[in-house]
Amino acid sequence: MKVLCNREKLRDALSIANQLVPTKTTKPVLENVCLVATDHSLEFLATDQEVAMRYTLDDVQVADTGVAVIPARIAMEVVRDLSGEMCQIEMIGSRCRLSSNLDHCDLVTADPDEFPVIGRFEATKHISIQGGVLTKLIAQTSFAAAREPGRYAMHGIQVSLQGDHLQLVATDGRRLAKVSSPVDTQGVTTEPLIVPTRGMQLFSRVIADPLDQVHLEFSADRIGMRTRGAQVFSRVIEGQFPIYDALFPEEHKYEVQVNRDVFGQKLRLAASVGQEQGVRMQLTADKLNLFVRSVSRGEAEASMEAIYQGEESEIAFRPDFVLDGVKRCESDQLTLCFNGPSSPGEFRLGDQYRYVVMPVTIDTRPVAAATS
Repeated sequence: MKVLCNREKLRDALSIANQLVPTKTTKPVLENVCLVATDHSLEFLATDQEVAMRYTLDDVQVADTGVAVIPARIAMEVVRDLSGEMCQIEMIGSRCRLSSNLDHCDLVTADPDEFPVIGRFEATKHISIQGGVLTKLIAQTSFAAAREPGRYAMHGIQVSLQGDHLQLVATDGRRLAKVSSPVDTQGVTTEPLIVPTRGMQLFSRVIADPLDQVHLEFSADRIGMRTRGAQVFSRVIEGQFPIYDALFPEEHKYEVQVNRDVFGQKLRLAASVGQEQGVRMQLTADKLNLFVRSVSRGEAEASMEAIYQGEESEIAFRPDFVLDGVKRCESDQLTLCFNGPSSPGEFRLGDQYRYVVMPVTIDTRPVAAATS
């Protein structure tokens, strides 16, 4: 194999491949990336056996076709530190040489026959969606997926087709994000699939042009995505995703509308004092008051104008959880709906974007009394 390619594009491709390199594995070959040079392109194959990827560079000069399986992290570091605009990849015996200008590095290679077989996009049951739209849907939900050890089904994003909409839902048990967007389903139907969060984030990573159409392929045990230059496949997570319909009642007793930017500013003020504490939100006529108290840091109060005409009420949330939603709000105004201080709070962050946060119970006594 002998290929000449742009060094920056090579580094980007290796960086994407490294997202699939496991930190710990019983199969050392998975710490490698497989390079496949064809007549007119260079393909990068990587997998952790849960998510797999084929990423293609077309703007390359191929002198000799072939295959090389090289250590992914070391290769990325080498290419990063080479100085030339172009980089040559060449198999010399059992070593793979990465060279640019007068510098080179010869890497030990692995047996290509030991590298896992990665399938291709079959396109037998797929839908199309604009890349930028899919990227946005993933960003609006992935942050709410579970990360701590526990219920494995919460470590992914539920993907489903609801009529003519693609819907994504993620939760960690304390909050839940749900968003949907209209798509041309082309008659495709599928049961809801739970896709590992890392797999969905890799979908976003390989979308080079947000205006390009990407294709999603569904099957019983995996989901695939094809872009102009990449194919990514992810196994689905087996298990029962939490039932969440009850979190979205048809009516709410309390509903307040606030300016997104001002609300975010007030929340950041509260979070600076009590990041892990609950911020108490008190509703009065056309006003929202925020209070937070921390034994170790002190207390803070903030007020802002709001559109609210109901009876006085209050509810408390972790400020960092609420801020995670505010940062992704699609409109200048957002709405908070709830039925009481112990009921979930529903933040309406867009026409089809809902974010539910569970309330917290806080100590309303003055700091001096709470510490005595």
